[in-house]
Amino acid sequence: MAETTSTVAEVLARLAELEDPRAREVNARHGDDHGANLGRLRALAKRLGTQHELASRLWTTGDSAARLLATLICRPKAFQRDELDAMVREARTPKVHDWFVNYVAKKNPHADELRLAWSADPDPAVASAGWALTTARVTKRPEGIDLTGVLDVIEAQMKDAPPRLQWAMNECLGWIGIEHAAHRARAVDIGERLEVLKDYPTPAGCTSPYAPTWIAEMVRRNGAMSPGCS
Repeated sequence: MAETTSTVAEVLARLAELEDPRAREVNARHGDDHGANLGRLRALAKRLGTQHELASRLWTTGDSAARLLATLICRPKAFQRDELDAMVREARTPKVHDWFVNYVAKKNPHADELRLAWSADPDPAVASAGWALTTARVTKRPEGIDLTGVLDVIEAQMKDAPPRLQWAMNECLGWIGIEHAAHRARAVDIGERLEVLKDYPTPAGCTSPYAPTWIAEMVRRNGAMSPGCS
């Protein structure tokens, strides 16, 4: 049975118990500022269940572990457009940003409206969230998406984009090539000419994020997975 009487102070105390110094050290190298064991954090979220008001209060603390937990216990469809816009601008660390986009923004009725607004935002972190939402449309609901136009923008802007935005645009490029055979040759050509992430260090057993390599590997496998370790 889900716990429904926890206060913010009680939850913060329980999050403090999840602190793992080694996790904090690793996270810091990736730009994150928390040391919570994410497996145990997910288990805590499961015990708490959906508690939207508590999630909103946890988010306002500004604590990264609390914000990660908030993305797991909120009701994504309950947020208004302006709330989501404020939250994406507050989600400055990579893990909070990623969980917010994937667990909250993608599931909200305003997702497509925000996709268009965020993609054109001058803040590269916000723009990367817009591109993540575009990728979700490309893979799950491509109807109405001008894939040629999306590739035009990627071709013109990805090479000089800041790292987080560049990664999001490259991921969109890769998924277009994987999922849409009619656009595959152009997606591969863009990747080859721009050479974005071509030299990205990729451990053995992992798939390179370099779009031509990633596309070829996923088409060969007839599968669908993000770049990374198998």
